[in-house]
Amino acid sequence: MDSRPQVTRLLLEWKNGDARAAEQLTPIVYDELRRLAQHYLSDEHAAQTIQPTVLVHEAYLKLVANDLPDWQCRSHFFGVAAHLMRQILVDHARRHRSEKRGGGVPALSLDEVPTFAVGKGNDILALDDALNVLAAFDERKCRVIELRYFSGFSVEETARALNLSVATIGREQRMAEAWLHRELSKES
Repeated sequence: MDSRPQVTRLLLEWKNGDARAAEQLTPIVYDELRRLAQHYLSDEHAAQTIQPTVLVHEAYLKLVANDLPDWQCRSHFFGVAAHLMRQILVDHARRHRSEKRGGGVPALSLDEVPTFAVGKGNDILALDDALNVLAAFDERKCRVIELRYFSGFSVEETARALNLSVATIGREQRMAEAWLHRELSKES
C-alpha cells in the first residue's frame, strides 16, 4: 500500500492541531526515516561513530519539537528530515573532530554520490561547506541535491516537491553536481 497520501493527510491534520495525527504518523514515517539514515551512514566510517537509530531519533525529535509544525506535504516533511540529518551528521563530525583536536579523524566517504566524489578524502564537512556556498547563490540547486542524494527522492518526487518540471530538475542536478565536483576537487 502506498502511504504517501496517508502521510500527507496526517501531516496536514497535525498542522491543524490534531495531536492523534502525530501519534499515527510516527510508525508510518519511522521506516522511511531509518532508510534515510542508513543511506547517510552507508559508509562504514560514519557508521562507526553514529548509529542509524540515533540519527533517526535525533532528527525526529527536532522534527516534532514544534507544537504545530507547518508541514505542507510528505515531500516537505522528508526534505526537512534529510536536511536535519545532514546537519546532525555535520555537528557530530565537528564534535568528533574537535575531540581528536583535528587529527586522525577518518573521512566520511561520499561513495554514495560518485558524480562528485573525487577521491581526495572528501568528508561530510567539506560537502556541507560546499552545499552552504551553493545555497548562498543558488538555493534551488542545493535543494535538488539534498532531495535527490540525501532524501533519496526520485527525479519525479523532487520535481513534485519543488513544483518544477522533471527536465528542470535534471538540468539543475547536472549543473549542481558539476559545480560540487569542481568545488570539492579544489586544492586545500
